[in-house]
Amino acid sequence: MAGEGPIEAARIRALNQAPPRQGRYVLYLMQQAMRSRDNPALEHAIDEANRLGLPVVVGFGLLDGGRTFPEANARHYAFLLQGLAAARAGLERRGIAFVLRRSTPAAAALALGAEAALAVLDRGYLTVQRAWSAEIARGLACPVVQVEGDVVVPVETASDKHEFAARTLRPKLQRLWDSYLAPLRARRVAHAADGLALASDLDVSDPEAALAALTLDRAVRPVRRFRGGEDEAMARLDAYLAGPFAQYGTVRNRPEAGAASHMSPYLHFGQISPVAIALKVRAAAAGGPEDKASYLEELIVRRELAMNHVHYQPGYDRYESAVPDWARRALAEHAGDRRDPLYDEAALEEGRTHDRHWNAAMREMRETGYMHNHLRMYWGKKILEWSPSPEEGFRRTLRLNNRYFLDGRDPNSFTNVAWIYGLHDPPWGRRPIFGTVRYLGPNTLRKFDAAGYLRSVEALCAAEA
Repeated sequence: MAGEGPIEAARIRALNQAPPRQGRYVLYLMQQAMRSRDNPALEHAIDEANRLGLPVVVGFGLLDGGRTFPEANARHYAFLLQGLAAARAGLERRGIAFVLRRSTPAAAALALGAEAALAVLDRGYLTVQRAWSAEIARGLACPVVQVEGDVVVPVETASDKHEFAARTLRPKLQRLWDSYLAPLRARRVAHAADGLALASDLDVSDPEAALAALTLDRAVRPVRRFRGGEDEAMARLDAYLAGPFAQYGTVRNRPEAGAASHMSPYLHFGQISPVAIALKVRAAAAGGPEDKASYLEELIVRRELAMNHVHYQPGYDRYESAVPDWARRALAEHAGDRRDPLYDEAALEEGRTHDRHWNAAMREMRETGYMHNHLRMYWGKKILEWSPSPEEGFRRTLRLNNRYFLDGRDPNSFTNVAWIYGLHDPPWGRRPIFGTVRYLGPNTLRKFDAAGYLRSVEALCAAEA
C-alpha cells in the first residue's frame, strides 16, 4: 500500500552508539517482518541508503539441523519459505538484494554487517528475538537501529507497564492509534543492489525444494489450507472483506460460520502489516460499525495486549511467572481434586477423549494448523481439567499449541495459554479443579452449531488428505 505517511519517530530507536562509518550497503536484517511492502524497517533502510548513496541488502538467518526456532517443524518452515519466496521477489523488483544465511539471525547480521554502513533491525518481542537484537547491537561496529513495525502502536508508547487486562490497555491504545494508522509510502530505491556478489546459502525461489534441503522435524506435515506469502495474505484479506466480513460483528464467535479472516498465520510470520489490515478494514464497503469495531478490537487491543504481556513479563512461557498469583493460589487449593477423566498427553494429541467436539477441534488443529479462537479457549480449559496438575496442564497446552498451530510460538500464543490459567481475567465462582479460575463447559458448545462444526472439520481434513 502506497501513501504519503512518514515513519513515526516512536517506531525508531538506536540500539548502539557506534559512530557513522563507510560501507558497501545498508543492511536490513529481516526477522519479524517478512514482507517487501508496508514494512517500516525496510522503508527506513531505504531512506538511509538513499541518503548515503548506497544500495540496500536484506539479510535473513534461517536455523535448521536440530537448531531450529524453538518447536518449529516442517509445517512452519513450509509456510515461512513460501513467504520468503514472495518477499524476495518483491524486494528484487525494487532493486534490493536478498541474502539468506543458514545461521541464527544474529550470526547472519554479524557476517553481513561487517561491510555495512548501517544495520536496521525490525522488532520481535520474544526472549530469543530480543537476545539476537542485543547480540547484533553489541557485535557490529556500525550504527544499529531498530524499527518497530508489527504493531499499530509501539509497545512502550502504548504503556510503560504490564497491563492488568484488555480494559486497562484499551483506552490507552484508542487515544493513540489514529496517529499510527496511516499508509506507509513506498520509497524509490535510488541505488540498485547490482554486483555486490553476496551469495545465499539456500535458494528460496522454489520453497518446496528449499524445504527438502533442510534438516528439521518432519513429523508435522505442511498444510494445504494456508499458503504463505505477502500476496496470498493480501488476496485473502481482500476476499474476506468483500464477503464474510459483513457479518463479523454478529457471528465471529461461531466457528462454523466462516466469519474469521484467518490473518493470524500471516501476522505471525510478518507477511502482512497490522496497519495495512486496519486501514483496509476501516475502508471496507462491506460491514457496519459493529463489524469494524469488533475486528479492530481483536487486531489491535487483544493482539497488542499480548505484545505488552511478553514484553513486560520475561517469564511468559513459564507457569510460575506467566500465571498471576491469585490464579496459581486458586488452582493450588484444588490441585488435589479428583480429575475424572484424566488423560495422558498422547491421548490428547491424538484426540482420543470422550468429548467428540474437543476431538474434532484437536483434529482441525493437528491436520490443518488452525482452530477458531472460540474453540481454542474451550480446548485449553479442557486440557487443564483433564491433566494431573495445573502445571502439567500448562506445559501440555503450550507444547501442543506451539507444535501444531501455524501461528503458534508468538506473543498471542503465550498470552492465550496463560489466559486459560487466569491471566488478564478476574476471579469467577469457585468450582472443583479450577477454584476461582474461569471454567468453560458444555454451554460453550451450545452457543454455535456444533454439528455444523463437526461437518466442517470433516471437510477440511478431507481436503488435507
